[in-house]
Amino acid sequence: MRRRSFFGLAATGVLTPAVAQARPTARTGWVNTWTSMPQLTEPNNMPPPPFTQDGLVLADATLRQTVRVTTGGRRLRLRFSNAFGGAVLPITAVTIALPQGGRAGVSAIQPATLRRVTFNGRSSVDVPVGALVLSDPLDFALSPGTNVTVTVYLARGQASNQITSHPGSRTTSHLLAGNHADAADLPGATPTDHWYFLSGIEVWSSAPALVVIGDSLSDGRGSTTNGNNRWPDQLADRLRGRVAVLNQAAGGNRVLNDGLGPSVLARLDRDLLAQSGVRWLILLEGVNDIGTAATTEAAQKQVADDLIAAYQQIVERAHAHDIQVYGGTILPFGGSFYDEGFREEARQTVNRWIRTSRRFDAVIDFDAAVRDPATPRQLLPVADVGDHLHLNPTGYRMLAEAVPLKLFR
Repeated sequence: MRRRSFFGLAATGVLTPAVAQARPTARTGWVNTWTSMPQLTEPNNMPPPPFTQDGLVLADATLRQTVRVTTGGRRLRLRFSNAFGGAVLPITAVTIALPQGGRAGVSAIQPATLRRVTFNGRSSVDVPVGALVLSDPLDFALSPGTNVTVTVYLARGQASNQITSHPGSRTTSHLLAGNHADAADLPGATPTDHWYFLSGIEVWSSAPALVVIGDSLSDGRGSTTNGNNRWPDQLADRLRGRVAVLNQAAGGNRVLNDGLGPSVLARLDRDLLAQSGVRWLILLEGVNDIGTAATTEAAQKQVADDLIAAYQQIVERAHAHDIQVYGGTILPFGGSFYDEGFREEARQTVNRWIRTSRRFDAVIDFDAAVRDPATPRQLLPVADVGDHLHLNPTGYRMLAEAVPLKLFR
């Protein structure tokens, strides 16, 4: 259903609804607590040799990776994606455990917590090309903010150099030859800072979910590897597990055209509408559309107009599924490699529309949160990772704090 939005300007400079809107009553069901946006793996992000060799990927190999959930539950199930695979993904065995010390990116687990994962009662599953597979529900208690380790063994490997991953994991995974799905540690394993195949964890919960759709600024370029301090992570910390925060961002992604991964318009069904338990969307994307378009005045006017039209399409499609949409203003990029021609004018045009059109259910002014008051077309030096486009953990904290928690009551 369509909602009318009435906006008031908060003291923080963030536009928020001035009139409380009715919320559906809470229900218990499967809710995603962690996601990663599936992508076609680029050659330089493939598992390193010998784990990619002769057209086979991870043949007779163990993959151990850790992820951080955002809301808790006592039962869970896993999602494995072969969305971009060029061949069947033959998963031989999967286990889940808590990592040693509760830390992200370590290869050791707490052996007493190890559980075997099944698929229709079987230890193995073949994921068809383009498909998603859910595991059987498993009793495994998780608290909000918990790191969890998922270990996958592939006996035959995937017979294609086209595989599904999320390169921008900001978390270290581990590869080791042979079957070590039950091993307490993986000494001698090869570290790699990517996630492969695993695309979601669901818990049985009454918590609602928030999806973040974005680019590298939400995927966390400039954040700390194994630190889980992207701004969606820090927002999840503020929400204290009451809301699941699902980060569906990818570096280099664009709204209008494919970049690194499909465009937002192309992936909206998969990354938003097909996720479990979603009630809200924060949309913070568009800088790569502006930054990769020609620098001329005509080209930048066109991309600004096209972005505005695309945002309206996204809002309409989300509203049809009773999902509220919060629009984020595009951050400054003055002094970066994008800062040419009429690109700043296009950013200002788009941000002005986001702030004033009243098409979003609320507006989160991320631009105002991190721009330099002395030079508003640039990031605050304290927030800038150094390239004048991406943020450091302090800047990501500022974005997280710019989001009013009352939007998720």
